Amino acid sequence: MTYLIVLTFILLGSAWLEWGLRTRVLRRWRRLLLALLIGGAPFLLWDIYAVAAGHWWFDSEQLSSVMLPFGIPLEEFLFFPIVGFAGILTLEAVRSVRGGPMGDEPVAAVSAKSDGADG
Repeated sequence: MTYLIVLTFILLGSAWLEWGLRTRVLRRWRRLLLALLIGGAPFLLWDIYAVAAGHWWFDSEQLSSVMLPFGIPLEEFLFFPIVGFAGILTLEAVRSVRGGPMGDEPVAAVSAKSDGADG
């Protein structure tokens, strides 16, 4: 269960950024899902390959007993979206605090913000 506990702390340690600093990551759920899929899928495929080839294994004493197809434990499957989500929240929190654009504003709004900052 150690792995699940670590993942829980990662999630709790970063989830507050969504509401505390108004990162608006969950409001842009399509973008979040796409980022997590693009970022996580190659690593999950790598895990599947590494486990099948015997290059990688998981300590059963640190895991729950839930195993997914291809010998991937539940915790490893959850690792990629949880850590990816925490990373995105952290990036957006820094942008929020610094007042930078989030990347989805209309071009005119971004230009107006930059013009005001230069003056």
